[in-house]
Amino acid sequence: MKKIVITEFMDESAVASLRASFNVVYDPKLVDDAARLMGEVADADAVIVRNRTQVRGELLAACAKATVIGRLGVGLDNIDVPACEARGMKVIPATGANALAVAEYVIGTAMVLLRGVYLSTDLVASGQWPRAALSNGREISGTCLGLIGFGGIGRLTARLAQGLGMTVIAHDPMLASDSPVWSETGVRCAALDQLIASADVISLHVPLTPGTANMLSAERIGQMKPGAVVINTSRGGIADEAAVAAALREGRLGGAAFDVFEPEPLAAGNPWEGCKNAILTPHVAGVTAESNVRVSTLIAAEVARILKA
Repeated sequence: MKKIVITEFMDESAVASLRASFNVVYDPKLVDDAARLMGEVADADAVIVRNRTQVRGELLAACAKATVIGRLGVGLDNIDVPACEARGMKVIPATGANALAVAEYVIGTAMVLLRGVYLSTDLVASGQWPRAALSNGREISGTCLGLIGFGGIGRLTARLAQGLGMTVIAHDPMLASDSPVWSETGVRCAALDQLIASADVISLHVPLTPGTANMLSAERIGQMKPGAVVINTSRGGIADEAAVAAALREGRLGGAAFDVFEPEPLAAGNPWEGCKNAILTPHVAGVTAESNVRVSTLIAAEVARILKA
C-alpha cells in the first residue's frame, strides 16, 4: 500500500477515507517532532501539511518518494513550490474550501471594531454603566471596504459586505482595470494609494511574496483615514505590525484584527502587548468546524486521485 504522512490536524472522517486505501501515518503533533517527521516522510508517497510544516530544504530532500504534497489551506509560503515541481511533485492547495470562513471573519471583526461596544462586559457586570462613552460606535452600512487582493476570498468577502450595505473597492495588480470581474461583482477597481486613503475598512487578501512584503507599510498606514480599521487574514509580513499598533495607541486608527503575524507565535515584547482596539487570533480565520471538513475532504480526494492514477 502506498504511504501517506499527515503532519498536522485533519478531519478524522477524511483521514479514515484515506486509510481505506492507503497506509496512513497521522499525528497532528508530528510537525513538532523533527526527527520522527524526517524518518516518516522518507518512504512516503504523499505528504499532507497545514501551514506550520516547512516543505523545503532538509525536509523536502528527505521526501525521496513523494509525488504529491497536499496543503490543508491555500497559502503556499511554507512550501518551496518550484523545488517540489522540479522534483516532479504536485502541490495541491485547498483552493476555495475555507473562503467562507475567512470572509465571515473579516466581516465579523469589522463589525465588532467599528461598533466598539463589545468589550464592556466586565464593566457592566461590575455595576458600571459606560453608556455615553460607548454611544459613538459606527454602523457598517454605508462604509467603504477596501480589499487588497481580489481573488476568490476577496470576492466572497465583497459579496457579504455588499449585502450589509457597504461600498466595496479593490486593488489587485493581477487583474486588468477592464477585466469583466469588476462589472460582474459591482466592485470598483482602485489604485493602491487611492484605496488606502478612502477605505473605512482595509482587508488584506494577497499571498506573501517579495512584491507584497510590507505592502501595508508605515507610510501607507499614515495615509489611512482617521478611525479606519485594518484586517489581516493573509500572511504576516504584509503589514507593518509595529506601525499598526502605534497608530492604534495614538488613536489614528479605529481598530485592527490580525490573524497572522511575523513571527508566529508572537514573541514576548511584541508591539501588540497592551494594545487596545485590537483583535488578535492565532491563524484560525480560515479554520471552522465546517471549513475543516471541506478542506480535509478536498485534499483527501485529490491526493487519493493522484496516487491511484
